[in-house]
This record gives sequence, structure tokens and C-alpha cells, in this order.
Amino acid sequence: MFVEIVLIGIIVSTHRWKICYIRLAHNIMAGGRKLEFNKQQALEAAMHVFWKKGFLGASLADLTEGMGINKPSLYAAFGNKESLFVQATEHYLNTYAKPKNEHLYHTGTPLRERLRNYLLAILSGQCDEDNPKGCYVSLCVAEAAGETMPAQAQNTISQAGNYAQALLTEFLQTDDEAKALQLDQEAESIALFLVTTVNGTAAMARAGKGYAELETVIDRALTGIGLPADTRPPVSDQDRC
Repeated sequence: MFVEIVLIGIIVSTHRWKICYIRLAHNIMAGGRKLEFNKQQALEAAMHVFWKKGFLGASLADLTEGMGINKPSLYAAFGNKESLFVQATEHYLNTYAKPKNEHLYHTGTPLRERLRNYLLAILSGQCDEDNPKGCYVSLCVAEAAGETMPAQAQNTISQAGNYAQALLTEFLQTDDEAKALQLDQEAESIALFLVTTVNGTAAMARAGKGYAELETVIDRALTGIGLPADTRPPVSDQDRC
């Protein structure tokens, strides 16, 4: 059983009396009982619902069914739908997106291979049979463009949508091999091109295309930015001696 507490207070002003209604945003369990479900597992399940249906397409009924909890439990643990979406998006970034970054920084691995491994890790996630097809972020970013998403949710997914481009821009500007190949001079536009490419593969994965078909798109994209399969950094005069 859940109860909502409403406090009514009277604030004295030097000019007038004000009645202040303070509504607590949190529902609590009567008797102080603990949550009877795993919050992290429920958040993972909510993320999958948003990944499949988007923010607007996911109803509370979809979310509670997917999470295996009732509405009062959802509100108590996560707040409203918008708050749940923000937490699910952060969970997606921390659990599914950011771990792929390590491919970019493997010492001793050529630049093309590092970029390819990073992009293929993204593609693998888009085609994973255990998750909804496509990309959580690209799906929800497209929704946000319609300006019907609540402000906090829209701001969160907008920041998530810019994450990969900012990461790749900084990487290309600072990586020694990228600088040797002069990719740092066009880092921002190259990063945008690569992010656009994986957003395209996400859409095609949702449409039913498989990993093997889409892998060639990644290779062509790398060739397009000046990194064909036999790319080597230029050899300096000192190295020739």
C-alpha cells in the first residue's frame, strides 16, 4: 500500500500572509517496507522498452509490464515516466555506449583498426538478437525533433545524441596517427560523417538488415575518410635512416 504525503504550511511575509502548499514528490510505502524488486534490473527492462518503442511510444502499461512492477512501485523507485527515461538513457550510455570507447585507445593498434573495431562494436549492438534492433539514442533523437517530448527528456537525449560526435572529434584531434594523416584538420566533419554512418546502419538494422550486410558499410566509410585497408602513417625521414 502506498500513501502520498501532502504538507500545508503557512509562511509569514513582511507584507502579506502566504499559504504555501508543499507536495512531496515521493511516494512511500506504508510501514516502511523495502522495495520488493531489483531496481537495476527494472531499469534495464525499462531501457529495453524505450529502446524498442521510444519515449512517446512507450506507455506506462508497456513499462510496468516490461519491468514486472506496478505503477506505484515505478513512481516510488524512479519518479514519473520522464524521470525514468532520463535514468534509462544514462544507464544506456554507461552500460552500452561508453564501454565501446576502449577500442579507440588500444596502444600499438593501427588507427584504421581501432576505428573499425569501435564502429563494428556499435554495429554489433545494433544487430544484437538479445536487444531491440537499431540504436536507442538515434531512435529517441528522431522523436525529440518533433518537439513533443518533455523538456528534461528532450535535453537528456539531445546530449546523448551529441556524445559520439564529440568523442570522435576529440579523438581525431589528439591521436598521434590521426594527426600524422592530417585527419585532425577535419576532425569535426569526419566525426559527423562517421556518426551519420552508424545512425544509418541503426535504421537499416531496425529494418531487418544483418551484421554481415552492414559490415561493408563501415569499411566503405573508413575508406571514404582516407583510411583504406592498407593505410599506414607517413614515414618520417628519421625513420627511413
